[in-house]
Amino acid sequence: MEGKLFIFSAPSGSGKTTVVQHLLNTDPRIGFSISACTREMRESKEANGKDYYFLSVDEFERRIQNNEFVEWEEVYPGRYYGTLRSEVQRIWDMGKHVIFDVDVKGGLSLKEQFGDKALSVFVKVPSIEELQKRLIDRNTESEDSLKARLEKMKYESSFQDQFDVILVNDRLEETFVKAHQLIDHFLENNSK
Repeated sequence: MEGKLFIFSAPSGSGKTTVVQHLLNTDPRIGFSISACTREMRESKEANGKDYYFLSVDEFERRIQNNEFVEWEEVYPGRYYGTLRSEVQRIWDMGKHVIFDVDVKGGLSLKEQFGDKALSVFVKVPSIEELQKRLIDRNTESEDSLKARLEKMKYESSFQDQFDVILVNDRLEETFVKAHQLIDHFLENNSK
């Protein structure tokens, strides 16, 4: 089966990962695309092949040369993230549709690659003030990193109109319902 793809992208703090996790836990038709990266694994929190495929820079670059990625990006010098073609195929081979939890650039790149087979969703917070509150509530940001994230959010939000759908994450339970409706509608209207 060559299924469909659901691309969820958003600035940090929008709730994108929470929405994707909810969909994975409640919709057996979809499977999660595990990204590859070159950053260090967080030993106590992450597992290779579950959270990410952790690759060396040399291995990642070799796979780029071999055209093994659907999309990839060097987010910082020597720090790569990307989606392996084999990962998409793995999920399709299970008879499922692929769901992605990726940054805005990755989301646009995936949509460009897969066109009408993919639904791209930009998850948006209702306001910058709400995003700031969420990031502060996480208690993981310094003042400088908070400022940088808010600036990045403004930049990433400038691309929202390039996505098929903008999903405003105001009330989480309502957002879950809307996300399910988006998937159902897309599958019903794109069954070929």
